[in-house]
Amino acid sequence: MESQSISLIKEDIAFLDRPMIGCVLVLVLWGIVCIYSAGAGSLGQGGELAVKQTLWLFLGCLALIVVMIAGHNRLLDAAYFIYGLTLLILLFTPFLAPKVKGAQSWIPIAGFRFQPSELAKISLILMMSKFLSRYPPLTFRTFLAGLGVMAVPVLLVLLQPDAGSALVYVVISLGMLLAAGAPLRYLGGLIGAGAAFLPFVILFGLREYQRMRLLVFIDPMRDPLGAGYNVIQSRIAVGSGGFWGKGFMMGMQSKLRFLPEPHTDFIFSVCSEEFGFVGDVLLLILFAVLFCRIIGAGARSRDPRCRIFVAGVAMWIWVQMFESIGMSIGLMPVTGLPLPFLSYGGSALLSLFIVLGLVESIYIENNKFRSVIHALS
Repeated sequence: MESQSISLIKEDIAFLDRPMIGCVLVLVLWGIVCIYSAGAGSLGQGGELAVKQTLWLFLGCLALIVVMIAGHNRLLDAAYFIYGLTLLILLFTPFLAPKVKGAQSWIPIAGFRFQPSELAKISLILMMSKFLSRYPPLTFRTFLAGLGVMAVPVLLVLLQPDAGSALVYVVISLGMLLAAGAPLRYLGGLIGAGAAFLPFVILFGLREYQRMRLLVFIDPMRDPLGAGYNVIQSRIAVGSGGFWGKGFMMGMQSKLRFLPEPHTDFIFSVCSEEFGFVGDVLLLILFAVLFCRIIGAGARSRDPRCRIFVAGVAMWIWVQMFESIGMSIGLMPVTGLPLPFLSYGGSALLSLFIVLGLVESIYIENNKFRSVIHALS
């Protein structure tokens, strides 16, 4: 029995999407290099941060393998339970997490900090995949039901408050609704209604520091030493890298601590300053290849749950990449969303490796089916 299990594991490894795994490992290792450089300034934490992120990389690889072997079908079958458990954790997070920079999003566990909102992205994608495949959003009623699945975790993370994660939940859900066949008029109407209510949300639903972030997004010089400081320093870092960059460990914006949170929120600025335009282009190429591999895994699947699931994963990585890079160059408001695979953070990295393990499971199933059909033909 044990030899049979080992044989099945070896068979799964043979069907792995190696280009996807290769892109992810290069991105993470590149991120560790940038984290080391970002933390090597006046605080002298570069080595410590890099070692911790490397530990999370090994844990992430282990999680990917475990989830891949367990298979996507098992987790999709348990989607309702996982979703309910996650909502319960999110509900109690404000009571368990200490306040850090005005938010209560991180629960301390054994010397580490765990962010439930990251793992909630996985449970939301699993839940939406199972729900939308069973109740396709082809009618207005089922479309609203799908929005209801999204709304509960959105409201819970807004209570922390974590507007960045709430934004990611919304974009993920809209992408999955589209992949499940929701009529464009429903999605267009929803986006239009959101745009109409946006001024009221800004005036009455946002806190003062959140409104200031939007104002400095339009004009950073409105508050150059306060809310606009991050954007200004990030632009300086990106621009000073030029075409080839200043070289590894030569970025002064992070070393002299002008650039705030260089190892997390503004890791792209560190990358741009030290590796320049060429490095940024290579980074975007890696992300583009990764997106193609992820979407390709879903496009070949015969299971509608898998197609919807993969759409959610792709939207998750895309929206965080777009927002993180955008805020670093001043094209998007500052939200504090990490750049996938590069920014320092164990919860985010572990969550991404878990969903990629599920994507690999889908890819392996597709390849096995195709090999059987080829053998029969």
